[in-house]
Amino acid sequence: MTDLRREFEQAAEDIQRFGKRPDNDTLLKLYALYKQGSKGDLSGAQPGFFDFIGTAKHEAWAKLHGVPEEDAMRRYIALVHQLLA
Repeated sequence: MTDLRREFEQAAEDIQRFGKRPDNDTLLKLYALYKQGSKGDLSGAQPGFFDFIGTAKHEAWAKLHGVPEEDAMRRYIALVHQLLA
């Protein structure tokens, strides 16, 4: 496991223990960056029309299409550190 991957996973653990809930836009950024960093480009069908939360998550992740996993991990780590500061 690379140092970047370890730091990424540690950031994911740290943000789960964060006492204050970030706003919805920040949560979507965290979700999309985490998915892009851990899974790569989006695959699978878009959620149903009335699944508003699922659709928002899908669209946030889709916006990161083509971003290398390592870049997404770095951006995720930076955002978590910013929130925890």
